[in-house]
Amino acid sequence: MAKIVVIGSGLGGLQCAYLLTKDRHDVTVLEQGALIGGCLQTFTRRGVHLDTGFHYVGGLDEGQPLQLLFSKFNLMDLPWRKMDNIFDEVYIAGKCYHIAQGYDNFQRTLTEAFPHEAEGIEKYVSLLRSVGDNTLNSLQPRDVDAFYTQSLFSQSAYKYLCDTINDERLRDVLSGTALKMELAPDTLPLYTFAQISSTFVQSAYRLVGGGMQIAEHLADDIQAMGGRVLRNSRVTSLSAEDGKIVSLVVNDGENIIPADIVISNAHPATTINLLEGTGLIRKIYSKRINALQNTYGMFTCHLVLKENTVPYLNKNIYAYSQGGLWSLPQSPSTGCVRKILISQQPPLQGEYTRNIDILTPMNWEEVQHWFGTNIAHRGNDYEDMKSQVCSLLISLAEKYIPSIKGNIEFIYSSTPLTYSSYTSTPQGSAYGVRKNYKELMYTVLTPKTPVPNLFLTGQSLNLHGILGVSMTSIFTYNAVSELINNQQ
Repeated sequence: MAKIVVIGSGLGGLQCAYLLTKDRHDVTVLEQGALIGGCLQTFTRRGVHLDTGFHYVGGLDEGQPLQLLFSKFNLMDLPWRKMDNIFDEVYIAGKCYHIAQGYDNFQRTLTEAFPHEAEGIEKYVSLLRSVGDNTLNSLQPRDVDAFYTQSLFSQSAYKYLCDTINDERLRDVLSGTALKMELAPDTLPLYTFAQISSTFVQSAYRLVGGGMQIAEHLADDIQAMGGRVLRNSRVTSLSAEDGKIVSLVVNDGENIIPADIVISNAHPATTINLLEGTGLIRKIYSKRINALQNTYGMFTCHLVLKENTVPYLNKNIYAYSQGGLWSLPQSPSTGCVRKILISQQPPLQGEYTRNIDILTPMNWEEVQHWFGTNIAHRGNDYEDMKSQVCSLLISLAEKYIPSIKGNIEFIYSSTPLTYSSYTSTPQGSAYGVRKNYKELMYTVLTPKTPVPNLFLTGQSLNLHGILGVSMTSIFTYNAVSELINNQQ
């Protein structure tokens, strides 16, 4: 039985801990904060649960990738709610386009809107089907390095769309739900774009009561099987002997926890910096990891609504001020919001929602002025900035959901700085390390590190999102199990 310590209680860390505890290893999860879950965290305002990063998932129907994974993690009994057939509406310069569940429905709906692009749409849907099948195959034990280096990772998502779809507006529509990723034309791999798009087209679900239930359910199961999930336990350094990690220093020496194997769900740069002074890694590797670029963050305006005033919509709304989605900048604090996602929390009962989240991308440069300040003590200028952005977002959202007006009870907002403070994610990045199809060897990471008993997991390795992180946790679990088996 191996003594395994997991740094961080985000989804990937908890999933690795769940599988290894189930294998009867001695597993401890260390969470620096009072709340577990990372971006799954939920907070409560006026009795309403508000999600920090979780809004909806894809691929949860029977036999689909996330359903197979969540069955493995005992997560299918949560109160999942399937979204409408038209689960996403995309507005571009005021015109609405529908995104439907199911490959056939998706293809038919788009072909009706763009009949002159029937051939290109068919080719695109064929790609989504292929990637969906590949995702299923990837869940089987295999050579993980081969998965990372497959051809779609090394192709440009933007170039593929331009080569396949002639109509620029259709390219925008196909990209219109992609606030779930960073639309970077010079870097975004085709596999990332297609895998995320595919899984939501397969099926789309929300979770009644908030994403925190996922983390709590995993943590409860880990502890029921004999593992430990320790909150307020910040790993401040690692100790090494004979070329490997032997213990973790918690809260600057308050506790020392021995370990045979360490799995880090923290950002790779945060993890590598914990190794400073151990001599376990070369400076060139540390420099490489710390030089990795991060994706942008998100500004979120959380609206708590008066009871029984705003009818619940079982779909999302994506709205863009203009076309050319791949080149729209992120700069809401300058007084102009160009893109938003409007997502509603499904009610526990009844027909009305109590919470609407409005999200827009925000670059770190817009909040780094306040970096180093404490939560709730960042100054009036910071609060004024947040208030101004919320006003812009609410004004836009009211165009699509007029019943919001006059029915807001409370407003809470967060920035990339908020996210960074609560999760220790560098620059408050929403999707972790920016993957670059031209530099796969540098930007796509595997679970293994130069330290033989240190492994990575989480969204910064290869794929982000609930499905991507869940897949990565399987890859990390397989790598750890291989080491354990080789040592026996």
